[in-house]
Amino acid sequence: MSVETQKETLGFQTEVKQLLHLMIHSLYSNKEIFLRELISNASDAADKLRFEALAKPELLEGGAELKIRVSFDKDAKTLTVEDNGIGLSREDAITHLGTIAKSGTAEFLKNLTGDQKKDSRLIGQFGVGFYSAFIVADKVDVFSRRAGLPAAEGVHWSSKGEGEFEVATVEKAERGTRIVLHLKSGEEEFADGWRLRNIIKKYSDHVALPIELPKEHYGEEKDKPAEPEWETVNRASALWTRPRSEIKDEEYTEFYKHVGHDFEDPLAWSHNKVEGKLEYTSLLYVPGRAPFDLYHREAPKGLKLYVQRVFIMDQADQFLPLYLRFIKGVVDSNDLSLNVSREILQSGPVIDSMKSALTKRALDMLEKLAKDKPEDYKTFWKQFGQVLKEGPAEDFANKEKIAGLLRFSSTHDASGEQSVSLADYLGRLKEGQDKLYFLTGESYGQVKNSPHLEVFRKKGVEVLLLTDRIDEWLMSYLTEFDGKQFVDVARGDLDLGKLDTEEDKKAQEEVAKTKEQLVERLKKVLEAEVAEVRVSHRLTESPAILAIGEQDLGLQMRQILEASGQKVPESKPIFEINPQHPLIEKLDAEADEDRFADLSHILFDQAALAAGDSLKDPAGYVQRLNKLLLELSA
Repeated sequence: MSVETQKETLGFQTEVKQLLHLMIHSLYSNKEIFLRELISNASDAADKLRFEALAKPELLEGGAELKIRVSFDKDAKTLTVEDNGIGLSREDAITHLGTIAKSGTAEFLKNLTGDQKKDSRLIGQFGVGFYSAFIVADKVDVFSRRAGLPAAEGVHWSSKGEGEFEVATVEKAERGTRIVLHLKSGEEEFADGWRLRNIIKKYSDHVALPIELPKEHYGEEKDKPAEPEWETVNRASALWTRPRSEIKDEEYTEFYKHVGHDFEDPLAWSHNKVEGKLEYTSLLYVPGRAPFDLYHREAPKGLKLYVQRVFIMDQADQFLPLYLRFIKGVVDSNDLSLNVSREILQSGPVIDSMKSALTKRALDMLEKLAKDKPEDYKTFWKQFGQVLKEGPAEDFANKEKIAGLLRFSSTHDASGEQSVSLADYLGRLKEGQDKLYFLTGESYGQVKNSPHLEVFRKKGVEVLLLTDRIDEWLMSYLTEFDGKQFVDVARGDLDLGKLDTEEDKKAQEEVAKTKEQLVERLKKVLEAEVAEVRVSHRLTESPAILAIGEQDLGLQMRQILEASGQKVPESKPIFEINPQHPLIEKLDAEADEDRFADLSHILFDQAALAAGDSLKDPAGYVQRLNKLLLELSA
């Protein structure tokens, strides 16, 4: 044992303490995954060394053969995982093993419920693999030296997984990292060669480095060699380089968990080799659960990039558009140079061509999932639907394809689930219907009861109900589908086209003429609140409604802009009245102008509330309503 210097005891970051506690208790039912996590980290360390050595070959220190070794000592009850990858400096050990430098950590911890099954999923997607060692170990020692540093600058990190850890400087001749797990009482199964071999074959067969175990000898003690003989127990070839016909579903699934740092199975994958003008291989996955930082658009995302099987970078975000940031996987190119950098990746014909093809492949994969496994697609939609809705604005070329993948609630489905596709909707169009109707609002409960739907209910016409905050913005880009225009039923002067007969239109004109005087009186009273007053063709049951001007912002967009501190352009709604409603008949007959004004304001405020808007003068509304109630009870 070499002499330790500069020894100090440091406290874990609060978040690490919480995670350690949760991990030890939440993942206990599937504890063998700790070995997959440690091997995965070792594989990443080898990838990083290989990449850095492209520019600095001296980092290989004469040993270019990279491998992972797993050994054990039954008597000492220890398990050791060792790699000769990039290694850690003293600062790296303190930073990477003592803190979690991830944005959204506090938000992530807030989502933990105490339900072991749910929490284990969250912990998995957070990607804190190293700490899983404490599921089976009551003490973990890490001996490491970063490639390029002198032997005297090795580091020894040690902790019992409680509140603190020790770190000291030690002599370490070889670069890389050695992790020694002191197994808890009852965890001796992990100091058994047969058990370890099975775990490695099950979870890490796809790792592209050789994973070696000591060869076991079953003869006399004296027949054992002095030095262990090592044998490779995994396939040790990059999974994506093998023919698809040779790869089992379980192998694809385990590789996803390695590349996606996830504990759950993916919903779908697509493995493809492109040859010809461009040459590259891609393996794309659709996860089953959204990461906690999905809506932090600046959070790291992207595919693992390899060039000619050499790892280049972890999150290359140039190969897929932002609205597909949930897709995980690898891309291995023969057409990029080995010294490629993020700057070089920003643009260029090769990158553009690969991005276009990979985007199409990802969308095809989602189409196939929707067609072949509708229940799995429902899961996907719940997790990633709102992100996919960013697509039509970002990707004009694939707008129609993305639109086909979107799901909505509608008046046709009483469950309120977003399960209606545009193809479903088109299949149910009424005879003569040449428009696609939709209504946006705060919640399903609010929009399904909206007065704007009355005429559509009467005619049996389906309307899409859009309640996500992004929906109004989405529909400003998604203006048509399959050659038919989208129409917001709350906007402008509603034109039902051939759904209205000539008799309907004639009757509407005649009724409107009889109410011209009432419209003028209302305009005068509500002059400050409305842009226009007119007779409505939308209403069958309600007395009045507010419509939005053709070019005005809707309620959702106004609220989004206001919440982000942006100035919202002034606009006034259009007040529409139902000429056949008894309240409107009563209003028309009201001779007292003050009373007429009060009733008009009450009807206007009620229409605003029905539209989901807040009242500009709630006290005035209450006063008028109370006055009316007193009159009625007198």
